[in-house]
Amino acid sequence: MHEPIEIEEAVLALLGALEFDNGRAWKRFDFDVMQSLADQGLISDPKGRTESVRLTPEGMARAKALADRLFGA
Repeated sequence: MHEPIEIEEAVLALLGALEFDNGRAWKRFDFDVMQSLADQGLISDPKGRTESVRLTPEGMARAKALADRLFGA
């Protein structure tokens, strides 16, 4: 049985799985979750008119590890 995951981990995993252009990801997720990830230094600030955020190096590493754990083979 898998351990429960937190919403923030799930969103971060999706950002990692769906990232493009070396760390950009669409910001179509709950704003409070996205702001929390930004506050943790894992993504760029989600405020503003751009439709994407950028994963920080730490955020990219965590996102890819979570994506592999949750969605990998």
